[in-house]
Amino acid sequence: MEKPSVNLETAIIHKGYDSKQHHDSLATPLYQTSTFSFSTAEEGEDRFAGTCEGNIYSRLGNPTVRVLEDRMAELESGGGALAFGSGMASVSAILIHLTKSGDHVLCSRGIYGCTFGLLEMMEEKYAISHDLVSMTTEEEIESAIRPETVCLYIETPINPTMELVNLEAAVNVAKKHGLRVVVDNTFSSPYLQNPLQLGADFVLHSATKYLNGHGDVVGGILVGKDADEMQEIRMTVQKDVGGIMSPFDAWLLLRGMKTLHVRMDRHIANAKQVLEFLKQEALVKKIFYPYDENHPQFDIAKRQMRGGGGLISFEIEGGKKEAQAFMNALSLIQIAVSLGDAETLIQHPASMTHAVVPPESREKMGITESLMRLSVGLEHSDDLIGDLAAAFEAVKPKLQEA
Repeated sequence: MEKPSVNLETAIIHKGYDSKQHHDSLATPLYQTSTFSFSTAEEGEDRFAGTCEGNIYSRLGNPTVRVLEDRMAELESGGGALAFGSGMASVSAILIHLTKSGDHVLCSRGIYGCTFGLLEMMEEKYAISHDLVSMTTEEEIESAIRPETVCLYIETPINPTMELVNLEAAVNVAKKHGLRVVVDNTFSSPYLQNPLQLGADFVLHSATKYLNGHGDVVGGILVGKDADEMQEIRMTVQKDVGGIMSPFDAWLLLRGMKTLHVRMDRHIANAKQVLEFLKQEALVKKIFYPYDENHPQFDIAKRQMRGGGGLISFEIEGGKKEAQAFMNALSLIQIAVSLGDAETLIQHPASMTHAVVPPESREKMGITESLMRLSVGLEHSDDLIGDLAAAFEAVKPKLQEA
């Protein structure tokens, strides 16, 4: 019997898993095995030939990992999903799948530092070029397309400037030119944004972040519209490059994802409180948050996101020295990269996550020396604001001296 359609909050807990297929276990079992046995040699032959369903080897598929993949495909409205050993493994897989030597990738003008590093490597080694451009309007996107362009690679919100890309406009241009659209949805999670529903072809996540939410897993997810194409990626790029997710990490992710909607609501509530505090602080020069009414793309945020998320970037007076002094003055908030954890984390993109990006490129992306990225956690907002206030008080004398 077909199960009824359910709301997203219910799907996060139930989709992709049927306890009747797993000895009635309420929790998804952990299939911690590298290989699977066949009843006969002929069955093994049939499974390798694809004429018989069944497990073969965990690099090609594992029951625990498959539950995670099926759930993510449901949550992102995709035809299929693949789980990887890291977010960058999912980025690498889709770019390898879509490109060949001589091709061109058109990117949003801000991307994660390691994605930038990968694209630089692909250009140097394999002559796959890329450009980072503003995708504010359809005309700006169209003007940057070359005859050899094969896909648009988009982050929205962009890491760490929280700039947005109008996905509807990007998809319109891509369809006109026969290009594929890939969207990194890490900052939003499927709870806040669903790029496939807006016309994108692929969506990916660093599952390390909001999907897991507990700071104890490194993983990546790729979801695509077409089930056959996702199976093709599974049996080519993923199989042969081998950046798979372990069953244990998939099990931890499934466990963490059951509270995704609850956690995201709290991240957003806390972020709103922190945002209002930062707006009153004289040392803060600029604030970047999608659901801030002063954000220049607030209208886009309301159209394609269901909430602003838990990330706030902000600039303070001074430069790197002052930003580092501010971070060092914090006591509750931890200095660490990553995001989406229960703990509130802060980092300095110019010297940390985006250090690999040349200074001139960072400047074009809007990453200044005084910019910090704050991942607002699940603590009480009063405690977070108190810690931020104390840090601002601590750096005021240093700024006055300067």
